[in-house]
Amino acid sequence: MPVSLLWCCLLFASFHCRMAFLWIASLVLCSLWGARGQTERCSGYEAINVLKADSYLIADLVLIGNCSSHSSDIENLRLLVEYQTDADSQVFQVQEHVLPRPRSENASSNSSGLQFSFTQSPFAFSVTRASTGETLFDTADTPLIFETQYIRLRTRLPSNPNIYGLGEHSDDFRLPTWNYTRTLWNTESPMIPNGLNLYGSHPVYFDHRGESGTHGVFLRSSNGMDVKLGTSDQGQQFLEYNVIGGVFDFYFLAGPTPRDVSKQYAEVVGLPAFVPYWVLGFHQCKYGYKSIDEVRQVVDTYAAVGIPLETMWGDIDYMSDHQDFTTDGSRYPLEKVRQLVQSLHDNGQHYVQILDPGIHRAGGYPTYTRGAEQNVFLKAADGSFYRGFQWPGEVVWPDWLHPNTQEWWTDEIRRFYDPNSGVNVDGLWVDMNEASNMCESTSCFASTSARTWVANKGIAVRKRYGDPVPFLGVPERDLFNPLYRIQNRWGDISSKTLWTNITNADGTHQYDTHNFYGTMMAGATRNALLSRNSAVRPFVLTRSTFAGVGRVAAHWFGDNASRWDHYRTTIRQMLSFTALHAVPFVGSDVCGFNENATEKMCARWALLGAFQPFYRNHADITANRQEFYLWPLVTQAAKKAIDTRYKLLDYMYTSLWKASADGTPNASPLWFFYPSDSNTFGIQNQWMLGDALLVSPVVDDDSQSVSFYLPDDIWYDFWTFEQKAGGGQTHRLDGVQWDEIPVHIRGGTILAMRTESANTTAQLREKNFRIIVAPGKDGTAKGELYLDDGASLDVGGNKSEIGFVWDGQSFAANGTFGFETDVKVERVVVLGGEGGEVVTHEGPWGLGGGFGFHL
Repeated sequence: MPVSLLWCCLLFASFHCRMAFLWIASLVLCSLWGARGQTERCSGYEAINVLKADSYLIADLVLIGNCSSHSSDIENLRLLVEYQTDADSQVFQVQEHVLPRPRSENASSNSSGLQFSFTQSPFAFSVTRASTGETLFDTADTPLIFETQYIRLRTRLPSNPNIYGLGEHSDDFRLPTWNYTRTLWNTESPMIPNGLNLYGSHPVYFDHRGESGTHGVFLRSSNGMDVKLGTSDQGQQFLEYNVIGGVFDFYFLAGPTPRDVSKQYAEVVGLPAFVPYWVLGFHQCKYGYKSIDEVRQVVDTYAAVGIPLETMWGDIDYMSDHQDFTTDGSRYPLEKVRQLVQSLHDNGQHYVQILDPGIHRAGGYPTYTRGAEQNVFLKAADGSFYRGFQWPGEVVWPDWLHPNTQEWWTDEIRRFYDPNSGVNVDGLWVDMNEASNMCESTSCFASTSARTWVANKGIAVRKRYGDPVPFLGVPERDLFNPLYRIQNRWGDISSKTLWTNITNADGTHQYDTHNFYGTMMAGATRNALLSRNSAVRPFVLTRSTFAGVGRVAAHWFGDNASRWDHYRTTIRQMLSFTALHAVPFVGSDVCGFNENATEKMCARWALLGAFQPFYRNHADITANRQEFYLWPLVTQAAKKAIDTRYKLLDYMYTSLWKASADGTPNASPLWFFYPSDSNTFGIQNQWMLGDALLVSPVVDDDSQSVSFYLPDDIWYDFWTFEQKAGGGQTHRLDGVQWDEIPVHIRGGTILAMRTESANTTAQLREKNFRIIVAPGKDGTAKGELYLDDGASLDVGGNKSEIGFVWDGQSFAANGTFGFETDVKVERVVVLGGEGGEVVTHEGPWGLGGGFGFHL
């Protein structure tokens, strides 16, 4: 495979950066640019002193004229393209320990699948695909711009481009490309509005060009930004970055297939963590359960009506005065919580609790006292702890970049969640970690030391410990009100969050690090759970996310509403995270969080959620109860949905294992499988679950009809095994009952399913398998199954990776069989025989080694 990851940098002339060609077929470009506000009078930079060789390229870039509009120009830049060197600069760059860079393989530029070229005056560059010469990125139309608080770069796009990504958002999956802005600035975002920034920042996009291939572009930046898609006065479509700081540090991901780009991006930001088996079960939560007795009643009622419940969750109701690491002595006494958790565990079920980052600033609250003693909280300029509001009232926030914070956080988690004396949780849920601040503006606490802080927002950058480090950020910036204002939902960048002039312990500012605050909390929580039990896979669910968050946590899509449009939105959001952002374990609050669910909508959502990775019913304190057993239609739909999901659980588990092993997406849009079929490019209400299943839910309000597209291939109805020729046509299905969801098996695949469902995933693991063979157009099929103990962080050789092959006449199961199990394959069912005949071959066959048969 040709190497096609290139990284180049533009920095101050007195500093240098690094470039790497990596084996993962992608190109990295790291650069600092001069930002310009008045393009018509600014010519950008000129490249001089160019030195080029096979393994590197170096040039000095000198500003042509005065371009300043939003802040001061940086007059001298350095362009460096080489395999791997070090970098040193005051300009902020994402810290290596926050988002580690991939290792260079020291490949030659001649072996790269992508090629970098540039013009000297005015400086512009382009990236082309080596095999075809197609231009993938080209800045020639708009000169390079770089200022201290505004950097801008524009690239050409093809006409009517297919652009995806730039999450987190609730907009169309294929992004609008006329007068459209995606703002990346993490914020609390109730009702997940369209067209605005939400909880996460993932500055990566996929450009799909049909038969000519797919490529991706990842900007390794945590600074606030507007990414604009539009058309120039000359009719040229473009994508433009408008960033309020940092550097341009690009990775170009060559593909050429969509799945290749997904895997390459996962290699760049880090492969996702593999989740434990039990988290694929059905979960129940509600903000507003008044007591532990009410929680127990919910658990008991699910059992009584026969709806399997795997995990019960505890929202902030369990806390005393909404304080982390406490239980309410009257409503949630610790001993009764422990009894509930023990009863869940005795029944093979699980329990998860929520934590918020805001720590109550209260005397006598041990978590605050210990944190203050270890100096782990963010500080104002005068040295006092920075204060704001969250659920407990006046709070302080952990500084996740302080060297003591991990130890303190781990200690708090180990104390409160001690299996012998505390709440023996199976996972943790971190919320409000954008960070959300109920102090809506910089006027909070203005009568205290914070007033001094506001008046001194240009204080010198400094560390609070240790030796100096690079990348602290250019000094003397306006860290509250940069002249270029990104289109933040709440206006000023400090609104409803931590003030952006706060200095972290390493000398950086929240202005630069804000977008990964929540991911740092999730990572610290994962580390704490590993300290608590290093043998098992930890499970952390986070609301706020940044690039690479899949390495440490799962994600849910935040505070949606019980609306049909949000039911549809969850499909688009899932596809963005699983296929584009390397976060495979995601889902929405099923039936909606805010407002009141209705019976028909909740029945549909129960079915839709069952075919997504994370499956949790969750509602707000202001919303009516919406447990699945409250309505007859929902009860019926949920039983069928969970029964089917559990039979498919090992198929889903196998796809999650592949995602953690090499970045293969576990849920994908149709164009990932049919990249030349232009009819698939805009489809956003259907998805491929794994390699074999196409899910096409009813999406219209209160409807019993659905139209869905079947690409030109062989398809089989999942429920009846009836064979269908897709023909690249849209099909309409009427009379879809409230407990039905259209699902099809893609020809050419083999599907391993449990023969029956169970009440818990622990019981499910004892059930036998049946194998469904769905031959494709050539009469063959293949599939796989991964088995392990479902829990161990390091399974070693205690795993089975089984490949299934059908050649039209013979079936074979081969691979590695290290996982010892008494579970067997009861039968192999081959679809699509003469006249659509379904042929069943009875076993049983053990899963301790290979097996097969011939017709």
